[in-house]
Amino acid sequence: MNQEPLTLYKLIVLYMLDRVTFPLTTAQISEFILDKEYTNFLTLQTAISELMETGLAESRTILNRTQLQITDEGRNTLHYFENRISDAIKSDIIDYFKNHKLELRNESSIQGNFYKLVNGEFEAQLVAKDKDVDLVNIRISVPTQELAASICANWQKKNKEIYQYLTEQLF
Repeated sequence: MNQEPLTLYKLIVLYMLDRVTFPLTTAQISEFILDKEYTNFLTLQTAISELMETGLAESRTILNRTQLQITDEGRNTLHYFENRISDAIKSDIIDYFKNHKLELRNESSIQGNFYKLVNGEFEAQLVAKDKDVDLVNIRISVPTQELAASICANWQKKNKEIYQYLTEQLF
């Protein structure tokens, strides 16, 4: 594969990650890049993998969603090579964030995950973040994996109402 286009795709991903104050999921990045038809899915996945392998981006997976963040080394690399991204692509990214920033942030800021405890039960951990600060961090022990998964799914759908209820009751 020609390295020049792959380098551009890596720079586009770094540029996107650098323009937000929260992690982006690989699905969010893919949606933008594939909708704009900059490249195909496999090439994009190669670019993202290489960014992580070289330490320019870091990832974490929560409930089958991989979130990416730019590292300091990635930010330095972007600063050095940013001129290789056309103004048209930069404008597309900025417009995309203007139109979708709230939904992108909410998707990354509301996290639900579950895991099995040593006693055989499951624990659902529900988090609402603002930047890197936990606004709410709730852990609920339940007897089954299905119940834990359901709690996490409902947290994604009803987090605003739950957060509002908690603040009204506790403040």
